[in-house]
Amino acid sequence: MTPHVHGVPVAVDGGRRAALRRLLAGAVAAGAAGTVRASDLPAAVNLQRDIAEAAERGEPLVLMVTLVGCAFCDVVRRLYLQPMNAQGRVPVRQIEMRSRAELRGPTGQPTRGADLASQWKVTMAPTLLFLGPGGAEIAPRLVGYSEDFYGGYLDDALATARQRLSKARA
Repeated sequence: MTPHVHGVPVAVDGGRRAALRRLLAGAVAAGAAGTVRASDLPAAVNLQRDIAEAAERGEPLVLMVTLVGCAFCDVVRRLYLQPMNAQGRVPVRQIEMRSRAELRGPTGQPTRGADLASQWKVTMAPTLLFLGPGGAEIAPRLVGYSEDFYGGYLDDALATARQRLSKARA
């Protein structure tokens, strides 16, 4: 029986690290060929609405701050965020850290991805933020990517965020 991380089969023993290296190499090659698309996750359009809807379900909004051409962003997106989002478990949105496209921020104000990244002092992609009401970070952010324990760190951050949302509702 093959173990799964967030619905994605992974090799065990010494093969897991090699499998992730192959996946990263494939993401880099696919990115160069133009086949990896940031559109595979919903872009943030109205963070205030998305955060409120997530909080009503007792979930944080997971916001990925990404960068065009970032191979590590593609790995995080494909291995972790797309499966979570597809299962409807946790709502996930993304912003591009240099984007000048307008969107609604966490408090409903018009803003841009680049402005939010600057406001949140995000300097590395990928960065995952776990947002609650008002755009508050309710769990430690995940900065960068390391194949070692990433799924565990993500699960821990989600558990912390859910716990904080639960306490706030009580």
